[in-house]
Amino acid sequence: MFAFRFEKTLQAAAYLLRRESTRQMNYMRLLKVLYIADRESLRRVGRPITGDRVVAMERGPVLSEVYDLIKGAHLRSPEWSDFIQRAEYDVRLVQEPGVGKLSKFEIDVLERVAEENRSRDEWAMVESTHSFPEWQNNDPGKSSKVIPLHDILDAIKRPEDEAEIEEDAKAEREFARLFEAD
Repeated sequence: MFAFRFEKTLQAAAYLLRRESTRQMNYMRLLKVLYIADRESLRRVGRPITGDRVVAMERGPVLSEVYDLIKGAHLRSPEWSDFIQRAEYDVRLVQEPGVGKLSKFEIDVLERVAEENRSRDEWAMVESTHSFPEWQNNDPGKSSKVIPLHDILDAIKRPEDEAEIEEDAKAEREFARLFEAD
């Protein structure tokens, strides 16, 4: 996959929470909306918004590092919780991180995906993502399993770009490893 972008991911999650009148939502629903937005961005421009690794879990595809941030099991969870806090099964926006790391295109994708799924609760989102071929081909049962990038690219009808997109992802990971703290 691509290099995980903490600040961009934080801002994307906050953007989605800001759209809610209560500034909160079920964390499983947030995970699903973020994944669908990543998937849509990958389909349209060949790169996701968050860069997070996707894993198949019993309740569908999940952005791995975002899930760890929500659970408080990530190295940057304290920084995440300055902005987004978990209470039981919900996450709530408590401070604004801004949107400076997000492009207009990414905000548009987040807006469109959020609007398309506005009436769905977390269980409808689980059911919807269970129909995704990349999850069906990697159904982990009660466990979890990494969904390979090529499975997502096949599912979104971008197999002809697979080698180029995977090379971009590899280069981005290497660049981030060598030069970035984020």
